[in-house]
Amino acid sequence: MSTNKRIMKVCFSPSCKPIQTLTVAQELGEVQSNPPEGVTITLPNEGDFNVWHAKVSGPPDSVYAGGAFNIEIVLPKKYPFKPPRLGFKTKIYHPNVTNDENGAMCLGMLRSDEWKPPNKIAEVLKLVRAVMAAPQPEDSVEPAIADQFNNNRQEFDKIAKEWVNKYAQ
Repeated sequence: MSTNKRIMKVCFSPSCKPIQTLTVAQELGEVQSNPPEGVTITLPNEGDFNVWHAKVSGPPDSVYAGGAFNIEIVLPKKYPFKPPRLGFKTKIYHPNVTNDENGAMCLGMLRSDEWKPPNKIAEVLKLVRAVMAAPQPEDSVEPAIADQFNNNRQEFDKIAKEWVNKYAQ
């Protein structure tokens, strides 16, 4: 008869990984083994659990369908007590994503006053895809794109699809 025993080592050396790293490593394992639909997660630097890369496929039935969008997720030292930072590394024409090198996405749950420690990166990525499928112009970070989305949807769709073909292939 075999028994599985878990041995927990306690380490007080400065070279030991902090509990936060273990928590993040566990969350990474969970999201890699059971990722949200249309998402894959990798670590760009092996052993650095504070920077994740997500490849997010454009939601079907959206102007982003067929595109593959690279997103960098940076976890602060105080994660999960502080929210992660999200940045689109693939250019995207979207009212809720800054049209600059940061590619920051406006998501309510990522604001410091809204973030809760039980939130998980998988939930954030599900919300990213939901906002890609249904932009929220009332919460825009690009007012001109939001205005176009509201008042000239045909032109918005045309430009968004052009950007998918140009940047997200």
